Formats: sequence, structure tokens, C-alpha cells
Amino acid sequence: MNVDAAVAAVAAIAGLCTGVFAMLAFRWSERDQAKPTRTSLHTDAVLPPGVDTVLSVLRSSAVVLDEADSVVKASSAAYALGLVRGGKLAVEPMMQMARDTRRDGEIRQVELDLPRRGTGRGDALAVSARVAPLGSRLVLLLVEDLTEARRIEAVRRDFVANVSHELKTPVGALSLLSEAVMDASDDPEAVTRFAGRMQNEATRLTNLVQELIDLSRVQNDDPLEDAEPVRVDELVAEAVDRCRQQAGAKQITMAAGGTADLSVWGNRGQLAAALGNLVENAVNYSPARTRVGIAARRVAAPGGDLIELSVTDQGIGISEKDRDRIFERFYRVDPARSRATGGTGLGLAIVKHVAASHGGEVTVWSAEGQGSTFTLRLPEAGAVRDRERPADLAAEGLDDEDRPYETFNDPLPAHPAPEVLP
Repeated sequence: MNVDAAVAAVAAIAGLCTGVFAMLAFRWSERDQAKPTRTSLHTDAVLPPGVDTVLSVLRSSAVVLDEADSVVKASSAAYALGLVRGGKLAVEPMMQMARDTRRDGEIRQVELDLPRRGTGRGDALAVSARVAPLGSRLVLLLVEDLTEARRIEAVRRDFVANVSHELKTPVGALSLLSEAVMDASDDPEAVTRFAGRMQNEATRLTNLVQELIDLSRVQNDDPLEDAEPVRVDELVAEAVDRCRQQAGAKQITMAAGGTADLSVWGNRGQLAAALGNLVENAVNYSPARTRVGIAARRVAAPGGDLIELSVTDQGIGISEKDRDRIFERFYRVDPARSRATGGTGLGLAIVKHVAASHGGEVTVWSAEGQGSTFTLRLPEAGAVRDRERPADLAAEGLDDEDRPYETFNDPLPAHPAPEVLP
């Protein structure tokens, strides 16, 4: 009997222990399910019906907090921005806004600059946070990333400020010159002199407005809508003709060479404007009695062959500190010289946009006192390479790659390979 009683007692104790462990395991499971996760925290049990679906389609980062300031629901964008860590809202100003809203039920909104975590970048992350009550116990936080919008707005403000400044200069000059003409009405020589200066300022103003129109067009238009094969030799000839008068006045020799019968794919007007701007800059910034060269060649590339159009001058060159900024709008290496040549500071910005929109790039090599080489790389028109070689080349035993565009007695100055801008 004592043995049976002992066995029964042991069995009772074992059953009791099993029950206690089962209860503890159940409670532990409930606590584990209650922990916040990356996507949801007992969403179905806490969030009002339909809220989860609405939050999933919002573009803003969404975070739902309970009365204990724990995260009930957080979108993936909230984790990506670093707003939520370890089931808690990691931004103290937003947490305080949530507590205040939970206390008085008032909707709050604020713009904050948050540090970028883990990127090593010094710039801040600009966000707009809006907090509102969600039911009786929850608080909803919506966060909108404003960083890109602020950057675009800053670019727009700078552009408007620069345009205003550039327009004010020739307009003010025209106003003063017109007053001078009126005061010198009895002096024909002074009137002629002032009228000439007025004409120069009017030309400068016209060029500025036209380049603003061109820049707006290349930024907004899709060049592939009107794309066609464009012969490179025609683009070169048009660029040379455009600058022939300025080059002749400074006794600058313009030489075109390289591989003939090349074509690129794109918008003819935009491509002509881009190459023309490069040649015009080379002429304007070159001393008298020097040479400007334009060369074309085909280069192999992983995604298909490219056509390189290089414009080389023997001008003043560009310093290293200016080289990274010359493609910015209205940026001038030498403002005084730009005023003398009528430059607007938009020509290279137009070249950069045309190259990018055509799937190419523009690079520059330069050394102060030695000159510069601007290289425009554009995709080749594929059908051109399939054409048969001209009979005269075959008779002479020359390939298309070997045929010179034009023969020159003096070689162009040798420059190292252009470096690629970041």
C-alpha cells in the first residue's frame, strides 16, 4: 500500500508539473506573438477593420503606435527610413508628437531634418511627419520623404535667381544706353557708338533667351520620339559653318577629320546644337591664330559601338577645380571673358542634357595653358555599319576605318585620353 501511494503521489506531481509547463509554454507563446515584427504586430486583433489594407497602399511611411508607444504596424518604408527599430519608434520628436496626440486627440504636423544613418553621408533626410488618433487607443504616424522635393526646389530657386541676374545685366545695359543715346542726340558719332553697344547687348539678350528655350526643350522633349540616323559629317559641317565667321575674325583654323561615313541615332536638331556649342566654345576661348579640331571615330563598347566626336582647342584650358563644374548651368570659368565673348553659361549644360537623353555622355580633358578636348560619345546608328564599302575605297584598298574625313598638313596637338567626369 505504501508503494502504491508513493507511485500515485509521484504521478500526481508529474501531472502537476506537466500542467504548469504547458501553461507557461502557452503564456510564452502568447508573449512571443505579441512582440513587434517587421511587417505587423497582432494586426488583425488590434487594428480596426480595413486599416491594414489602407496603410499598405499609402505612398507615405506609416507607423501605428498603441497606448504603450509600441509599434503595432509599420510599413517597409518606415523601416527603410530608420524610423522603427526593435519594435519602437526611433525618432524622439515623432514619439513626443504621438504622446501629445494620444493625450488630447489633436492632429499634429511638423517638418524635420533627420540624420542619414549608416550611410556615412553628411546631408540630412528631410521629412514631413503627421500624427493623428486612430480609434480610442491607437495613434497613426504618416511620414513623407521630402529630400528630393527640397533638392528640386533648391535647383529651381537657383535657376530662377541665375536667370534673373543674367537677364538683368543686358536689360539694364540697354536702358542706360538708350538714355545715353537720348542725351547725345546732337552728337552723331556718340549715337553711332552707343547704338553699336545696344546692338551687342540685344544680341546677348537674344542668345540668352534662345539658350534658355533650347535647355528647356532638351530637358522636356524625348529625343527618341523623332529619332533618325544622323550623318556625323553633316553635323560637323554644320558646326563649322556656324562658327566660321567668329573663327575667321580671330584667324583660327578649323580642321575636321577622323573616320568618314559615320552615323548616330537621335534628334538631328539637338545633336547639331550640342556639337555646335562645343565648337563655338572652342573658338571663343582660343587665342588668335590657333587651331580648333573636330574628329570623329568609332569605338567599341559592351552595349554596342559608340561614335566619339572630339573637339580640341589650343585655348586657355580649364583648371582642375573648375573641371567638375563646367557643365552646371550659368557656371563660367572666367566670367569677365564670358561677357566679352557673349557667353551665357548654358552651352555646356545643353550638351550634357543632349548626351544623357541620347544614351551617351560628354567628357573633358584639359590643362591650363595647353587647351582642352571635349568628347561627345553617342550610340551609333546600327544600320550604317551594314552598308557596303564605297567602290573607290575598295579600289584603293582602304577600309572605312582608314578613310580620312579630310587631309591636313599639320597634325592637331596631342592630348591624353579625356578623363570621365564624376
